Amino acid sequence: MGKTYERIDGRLREFIEAQQMFFTATAPLAGDGTINLSPKGLTGSFAVLDEHAVAYLDFAGSNAETIAHLRENGRITLMWCAFQGPPNIVRVHGRGEPVFRDDPRFPELLAHFPGIDHRGHGLRAIIVVHAELVRDTCGYAVPFMTYDEDRDLHRRRFEREDDASLSAYFTGKDHVATSIDGLPGLPLPLPPSVEPATV
Repeated sequence: MGKTYERIDGRLREFIEAQQMFFTATAPLAGDGTINLSPKGLTGSFAVLDEHAVAYLDFAGSNAETIAHLRENGRITLMWCAFQGPPNIVRVHGRGEPVFRDDPRFPELLAHFPGIDHRGHGLRAIIVVHAELVRDTCGYAVPFMTYDEDRDLHRRRFEREDDASLSAYFTGKDHVATSIDGLPGLPLPLPPSVEPATV
């Protein structure tokens, strides 16, 4: 049976942090708008900020649906599945916001991700999610699958880009500055790269 949690800690936090991938779901307010569901991975790109907030690095891609939906209404659900070990599914329903490179909070948030070199992936935002409802369910129908390793294709594609060429890449895509449904997406041109704050 499913259980509701008041905070992200203990075994719940351990489970979330141990997963190699998770999924994000967002949608516009319009009833006929396009729902977005995205897989997220890359070791070191997710962090639990505190008992009620998590964050992940938003890297270069050919669209920005999550950013657009969060800018419009903030609704987001994150989901983790146990593909190994005991069956489990955890969902964090909450309010999210994209924190962009020119936000004063960006360097301090970036310091939460020491396990990945963000410079090689075209980092464009940090998505911060404040949990409003945290639940788990059985996951009995989720198959066993093994994790081999992260793909290196994303890094190999974007490590050669600088701020100017990355902005040009985003500008050339149909659904980065605006979503599929015409909502404002990633603000362009992209602000300069930022290094993590020193602790």
